[in-house]
Amino acid sequence: MILVFGKTGQVATELARKAPGAVFLGRDQADLSDPAACAAAIQAHRPSAVINAAAYTAVDKAEEEEALATVVNGDAPTAMAEACAALDIPLIHISTDYVFDGSGETPWKPSDPVAPLGAYGRSKLKGEEGVRASGARAVILRTSWVFSAHGGNFVKTMLRLAESRDALNVVDDQIGGPTPASGIAEACLEIAEKMMSGQGGGVYHYGGHPPASWARFARETFALAGKDVTVTGIPSSDYPTPAARPLNSRLDCSSLTADFGISPPDWKAALAETVTELRS
Repeated sequence: MILVFGKTGQVATELARKAPGAVFLGRDQADLSDPAACAAAIQAHRPSAVINAAAYTAVDKAEEEEALATVVNGDAPTAMAEACAALDIPLIHISTDYVFDGSGETPWKPSDPVAPLGAYGRSKLKGEEGVRASGARAVILRTSWVFSAHGGNFVKTMLRLAESRDALNVVDDQIGGPTPASGIAEACLEIAEKMMSGQGGGVYHYGGHPPASWARFARETFALAGKDVTVTGIPSSDYPTPAARPLNSRLDCSSLTADFGISPPDWKAALAETVTELRS
């Protein structure tokens, strides 16, 4: 049995579709603001593998709530990893491109130096460090720009705005890989299966291909949805936010392909499926 932390988020929702036999723990059963409760849940269920698909993801709000974000994204995964290490259970922990500073244009490798720009990235990095230090057999899976037909995400925001707007300004100098939650869920399950058979862990990247800007992502979304919305690309400086965003969120996924046989997802194909699901 696979134990999943998370129940209503984008990845957890897709995991429930693909692995209905897994046990999903929502906030009422395992609140990540209480790391000891997360460790106790693992001890109680004694699963074959654990997937942590829960996190504090409010990037801007984290600038005001860094202490809470650090408990949820840092201390809770550390407690999970320590419990998994004690029981010799593999752990798959989802992390983020925000651990990097976004400099340059080269896709980030898992081994590249980390330097988060804000509170959210720092909190996620603390979780990575705790998982690595625990001695657990774990995979840290960094991903980026997650989208799906559920939860809050860029695609749904754009389509909502399209209902009342025929022109939008969208940031064009942040480049990354839009990543379908369904693909992340599939990758987590494939990794879990191989780790349950004895494969080791490490830090890996999983991001959509090819790289795109938010403006391009928006244009593709409107085209697939049949929305006549003019998108004007603007620099990040014209759209200030409390938390700085990485300009370069490209992820090098080659080691995940080499070690687990998992290729980066085609975000355009996944976007078409998402738009179709939203329409239905």
